[in-house]
Amino acid sequence: MIPSPPETRASLILRLRDAADVAAWDEFVAIYGPLVYRLALGRGLQPADADDVVQQVFTAVAQSVGRWVEQPERGRFRGWLLGIARNIALKTLTRRPHGGVGLGGQQSPERLETIEAPGGPLSSQFDIEFRREVYRWAACQVREAIEPNTWNAFHLTHVEGVSIAEAAAQLNISVGNVYIARSRVIRRLRVLAKQFEVSE
Repeated sequence: MIPSPPETRASLILRLRDAADVAAWDEFVAIYGPLVYRLALGRGLQPADADDVVQQVFTAVAQSVGRWVEQPERGRFRGWLLGIARNIALKTLTRRPHGGVGLGGQQSPERLETIEAPGGPLSSQFDIEFRREVYRWAACQVREAIEPNTWNAFHLTHVEGVSIAEAAAQLNISVGNVYIARSRVIRRLRVLAKQFEVSE
């Protein structure tokens, strides 16, 4: 069953103030976990360190999202989250266990140069990756809730670029049913993704 249409992205953020709201946190982690992980890998961290960054970012969000929500001029949520992730990645790259070479090794200075200030290319990349992650999450939700042929009609024509007529032949359904299936899937994807489209 598809989750009920979410109110808004803003309401999800408000719900994060409640650490016991498992559904809100599951949804939040499903979208932002892979996003922060890829961001950390892209900054030059090893997979284990990227996992640590994800954990630290979500801990930091849990501890401070209430204060962020209460700020009258708080800016965009993704900008705030990106700042947290950037700072934690920076600390991870510069960490020096037992006074030795930092975790990033001899390449740390070069890696630090890739962690630019807010508003730079990383912010744009973060936004692009965010939209991709929202689509992946919504697609997974929809695919689990509908008939396989309905999903396949959408995927063949919308993702793989197969013609409507060819998809109908492959799936042994009418051309009209392919159009209907596509429309249903796209509508459900939009409903699920809408909560993440609110200006933050």
